[in-house]
Amino acid sequence: MEYKRFLLLLLVGLAACSKSQLAFQPASGPPSAREGYTLVWNEEFATDGKPDSASWSYVHGFVRNNELQWYQPENAVVRDGMLVITGKREKVSNEFYQPASTDWRKSTPSAGYTSASINTKGKKTFQYGIIEVRARIDTAMGMWPAIWTLGVAGSWPANGETDIMEYYRVEGEPTVLANAAWAHAQKRAAWDERKVPFSHFLEKDPEWPEKFHVWKMDWTAAYIRLYLDGELLNEVDLSHTINPDGTNPFHQPHYILLNLAIGSNGGTPAATAFPKKYEVDYVRVYQRK
Repeated sequence: MEYKRFLLLLLVGLAACSKSQLAFQPASGPPSAREGYTLVWNEEFATDGKPDSASWSYVHGFVRNNELQWYQPENAVVRDGMLVITGKREKVSNEFYQPASTDWRKSTPSAGYTSASINTKGKKTFQYGIIEVRARIDTAMGMWPAIWTLGVAGSWPANGETDIMEYYRVEGEPTVLANAAWAHAQKRAAWDERKVPFSHFLEKDPEWPEKFHVWKMDWTAAYIRLYLDGELLNEVDLSHTINPDGTNPFHQPHYILLNLAIGSNGGTPAATAFPKKYEVDYVRVYQRK
């Protein structure tokens, strides 16, 4: 009896160990079903090479927020069942350089870092449902990974922005953010923000940065709920997200963006060792039947 008990405990231990190891690697097998929902689109990053051009496009150069990186397609590849966006420390000349320009994107002669930003604009758009993304982010100083959506109609912020995941420094402290933005009559944008100190997650799991995690956007006409590993981070009441012209940017289709920014809100990367990797296991979109 003692021998059988030992074998049972050993098998239970091995099963638990095997399950915990799954957190460190891409998922295998087909997407799970959700009761009451239909899987309308999914990207499993199963074929090595470049991201599927039928679904994904790139941005190029300096783009947002006085960030340090030069975005280029070369830094986004699919391998081993993942999208891998690599941040590199390398000098790239700004091909759009105009020394007399007042636009920082043109007046900056070169970049000291490169990365990639991809999106589904004009290819895959969604209105309502569940967007689920499993990813592993690098939490080093200077990193600013994001999973977000933008509305297809209007200019920012009137088109609406949902930050399913952002990670950067807030007053010097590493922070996980879950936000929504729309237009405001008196300031640049109205925000419904949730800023969670990264220490909240590290206290629960010191190995958090080495593991994959699931971010989820649950979106209806009434609300947007943003989750991390099943924990509700923010709920946005869409009766309040009204632009000055009376439109609601979250009552229209949105497209998905994945990017790794460097510097700016991410902090200075000067002492950080490169390259850095932002790995996305899958993107899945479910809608109610």
